[in-house]
Amino acid sequence: MSAADHPLATAKYASLTTFRRNGTPVATPVWVAPALDGSDRLVVITVDGTGKTKRLGHTSRVEARPCDLRGRVDDGAPTYRGDAVVVRSPEEVARVRSAVVAKYGLPARFSDLVEKVTGLVGIRRAARAGILLDLGRDPVA
Repeated sequence: MSAADHPLATAKYASLTTFRRNGTPVATPVWVAPALDGSDRLVVITVDGTGKTKRLGHTSRVEARPCDLRGRVDDGAPTYRGDAVVVRSPEEVARVRSAVVAKYGLPARFSDLVEKVTGLVGIRRAARAGILLDLGRDPVA
């Protein structure tokens, strides 16, 4: 099966839960897209150095559920568990970015435009990172 077949592949937003060292869950709404490389991974693009990338540095455990723009999860929404890895090389981040643009289109391209414009006026944007998600296909809750 490909990532496009995962139940979260069509969700507009996903609540991505990463875990602090003490096990406390921290949920963040993100765009999630199926990887374009034929794997069964879902991908997320983010600013490097955010809490979620730092938390993934010490534990790869994640949970994800469909949510709205503000991270609100409907009662009874399925939860998918798995592991994640942060990628930072320009090539890997570009592949993740391509997958996100393929799913979200114009809104995702708009952030590229903002980056170019801010670069022209000397404002440097924070480095990006990709998150590769290996999530089970069967919900746990």
